[in-house]
Amino acid sequence: MRSQYCGELRSSHIGQEVTLCGWVHRRRDHGGVIFLDLRDRDGIAQVVFDPDTGKHFELADKVRNEYVVQVKGFVRARPEGTVNPEMGTGEIEVLGKELVILNSSATPPFQLDEHQSVGEDVRLKYRYIDLRRPEMQEKLRFRSKITSAIRHYLDSNDFLDIETPILTRATPEGARDYLVPSRTHANNFFALPQSPQLFKQLLMVSGFDRYYQIAKCFRDEDLRADRQPEFTQIDIETSFMDEEGIMGMTEKMISQLFSNLLDVELGDFPRMPYAEAMRRYGSDKPDLRIPLELIDVDDLMQKVDFKVFNGPANDPKGRVAALMVKGGARLSRKQIDDYTKYISIYGARGLAWIKVNEIEKGIEGLQSPIIKFMPADVVMELMERVGAANGDIVFFGADQAKIVNESLGHLRLKLGEDLDLYTCQWAPLWVVDFPMFEEDDKGGLTSLHHPFTAPSCSPEELVENPEQALSRAYDMVLNGCELGGGSVRIHDQAMQETVFKVLGISDEEAREKFGFLLDALQFGCPPHGGLAFGLDRLVMLMTGTQSIREVIAFPKTQSAACVLTAAPGEVGNAQLRDLHIKLRKVEKAAE
Repeated sequence: MRSQYCGELRSSHIGQEVTLCGWVHRRRDHGGVIFLDLRDRDGIAQVVFDPDTGKHFELADKVRNEYVVQVKGFVRARPEGTVNPEMGTGEIEVLGKELVILNSSATPPFQLDEHQSVGEDVRLKYRYIDLRRPEMQEKLRFRSKITSAIRHYLDSNDFLDIETPILTRATPEGARDYLVPSRTHANNFFALPQSPQLFKQLLMVSGFDRYYQIAKCFRDEDLRADRQPEFTQIDIETSFMDEEGIMGMTEKMISQLFSNLLDVELGDFPRMPYAEAMRRYGSDKPDLRIPLELIDVDDLMQKVDFKVFNGPANDPKGRVAALMVKGGARLSRKQIDDYTKYISIYGARGLAWIKVNEIEKGIEGLQSPIIKFMPADVVMELMERVGAANGDIVFFGADQAKIVNESLGHLRLKLGEDLDLYTCQWAPLWVVDFPMFEEDDKGGLTSLHHPFTAPSCSPEELVENPEQALSRAYDMVLNGCELGGGSVRIHDQAMQETVFKVLGISDEEAREKFGFLLDALQFGCPPHGGLAFGLDRLVMLMTGTQSIREVIAFPKTQSAACVLTAAPGEVGNAQLRDLHIKLRKVEKAAE
């Protein structure tokens, strides 16, 4: 029905007859000459209909925005003074000779060239209209380019694209599972996979030593701008390759992706231990574009009488840290109060600060409500440690180490954005040497990644000192965003059983949930490891978008609902009976 896409037309096509199909983006009547901006997935072409085309001119007069039409005509140069350098097709136009209306359109719920003022709920309800916008089309086209480039890279490195099951059983992956009731197995449930983790390990046992999959994964968790209940994962696993080999191979893949699609050279990916990242940046995914760092001052605060500081400073689980901001003394009291309110989201009970007006005057040259509670020599030693100079401000966090890290870590990011402190456009790194375990809310141990991650010690050392054990895990971080994470896996049955025991998983529970894995590890499982990238997050970062909902064709809202299809929805009693399910009445929350 068409000879070219609208966006393909250039001055090299002048004089050619073309047939175009698409949507009327805009219609204009200029003194008896009708202009139609015709849009398809590739771009927009301007079509001109003169009155001498008779019935086709009359049809052009009737069409409205979003009508679907077919146009035949000749490509010609635009008249002098009407060239549009902002458009790829801006040097030419099509002189229309024939017009066929393929379908009419009701008035759209919003204009496609005025989407900025449209609420996200409306855009998601009419997503099929929203996706017609050129910027949305470009994002999804770019997403397709990314997946195509990744497939090409992995295929050329002898990886096999192998699918794994969607209906599986619940496994501990750190979030709630989406459960699927079984009709044929009464009172039993499948779970949608949070990742293909165990199946890809079984593929390594099977001898498929290089596997990948662009896989759908599901997690029933609270949502944020960079999370969805269903998301896409670039899943990679390989045998006979250690962590350095896996990191090197995937680092090259991402570097080539940025070079080929964005003409960006990412450069070196430095390695940073987890403990160093938390100490210097309060985060295991630090944004290295921002030069601010957390500086420990516990030792200076241990003997001061100011309980806000000396309490955490003398607590083995506490921390007192400073964050010095060059030129930050210009911040107003209202701005400081706003930052105090901001970090309260992360559990901080306040934000102490000192402004440096005239450092040469000693404590008299400083401005702060906390100075009177601290000895002058301690304050000045503190200023020297953080390297404060005139015009700077020093913020402090004092609490449990986790709260200090989260609050000052997020404050660091907020200040970097608000004050435009970025020193470069892209800052990649690997975070390595993660702890094997972390303490849960009940005082027990839980896996920092997942229980199939290999420790960097022996089973005996793991049992003797699990809190200090490090794992063979690694995360790729770019601009403060975790692009992907992975690890060398446990390939020895004795080590896997040891990890389960440290986690408090009994032999019976381990056999019930993971018996198939433990059995497989007995039959010559090779050393193996892998890494998974979040595709949605990668596309979001590469397109400069603030939310992954902008780079997914049909995303869910923050309440995990689809306003387009009104999902989730109710089902009939007959279907519930087939599934052996009886609903419990839920009282509606009070207004």
